Amino acid sequence: MHERTTGISRAELIADTALALLAERGMRGLTHRAVDEAAGLPQGSTSNHARTRQALLEAAVRRQAERELRVLTPAEMPGATTRAGAPVDALALALHRYLTHHPQLLVARYELALEATRRPELRAFYDTTGRQFREPLIAMMTAAGSTEPERHTHALVAWCEGLLFSCAVGSYHQAVPSLEELRRGFTELLRGMLGDGEDRAGTAG
Repeated sequence: MHERTTGISRAELIADTALALLAERGMRGLTHRAVDEAAGLPQGSTSNHARTRQALLEAAVRRQAERELRVLTPAEMPGATTRAGAPVDALALALHRYLTHHPQLLVARYELALEATRRPELRAFYDTTGRQFREPLIAMMTAAGSTEPERHTHALVAWCEGLLFSCAVGSYHQAVPSLEELRRGFTELLRGMLGDGEDRAGTAG
């Protein structure tokens, strides 16, 4: 099930396999033994790395965040820039990359998010890892001219999350929007938030 990849550590292999199992089998399918078997590791390897289920889930959340950083690349989010179209282009590219190349990573994230609602100790860990994605967006909205960057970031994240969910596992899972469609959507969204400031954020077309 897991194709072993060269150049990654055993800890990364274990966490990647845990994410793959979550996407394929759900939370009930994630066990230490299942990770060993799917990763092709000697029995007990996962237990040696993550002694408890909580430790295994935390390893999965940490690896999820690492991989999402490479997909969503917050570093691409424009800061103090005046280049027309920068926020729209960056946001559309990030979502399109996620939906077209990493749909199973999204499924794993939803499994972890649901489990975090049942485990307060995982909730705190999950929320902490998620903060690294919000601050670049707040900076981007500030640079684009938002008068309420935190509130607008909340609305922006909610819109993105809704679109990701509907296109990955919801009723639109067979209708992933094109890059241009995403650009138009973000242009409309930012225009509604920023008003005249949207011209600084960029337009599609």
